[in-house]
Amino acid sequence: MTAEAARIGIVTVSDRASRGEYADRGTPAVEAWLGRALTSAWVAERRLVPDERDVIADTLRDLIDETGCCLVITTGGTGPAPRDVTTEATEDVMEKVLPGFGEAMRAASLRHVPTAILSRAVAGVRGRALLINLPGSPKAVGECLDAVFSAVPDCVDLIGGPRLETDPDVVRAFRPHD
Repeated sequence: MTAEAARIGIVTVSDRASRGEYADRGTPAVEAWLGRALTSAWVAERRLVPDERDVIADTLRDLIDETGCCLVITTGGTGPAPRDVTTEATEDVMEKVLPGFGEAMRAASLRHVPTAILSRAVAGVRGRALLINLPGSPKAVGECLDAVFSAVPDCVDLIGGPRLETDPDVVRAFRPHD
């Protein structure tokens, strides 16, 4: 019997992309990275939303509570600009904060750009789903996922989600609980 494909939410937060003023580059960057890293079956649940706190929070809740995503990754809206509210919306939805994710992503990004210290990205748990905020830059998406994804499969296991398998040539899942 084959396992059901894991549902992974990918949410790009951008006023301009959501209005069609330019192409969404965040979702394709996340999807391409996951496509290289994951060897287990998964399905992307894509959303493109404006920088509106309530809209973002409602989208995250829907992806987890209704759609059944075990992992939700956001891109965009994590900086200090007035319209950057992804962090607040994610905090509205999370039940447990996992500060190590944000710390690791900022540390990894800081090796590439000094403005990494401006990131307010957070991660945490809601029910049986892990939420991770990423920056909006496609290059930073890869750098941040490289920095934290080895812990993602174990976290998803611990919260009761499906088993995510990775290609060790891309990222080696660390599972101390196996």
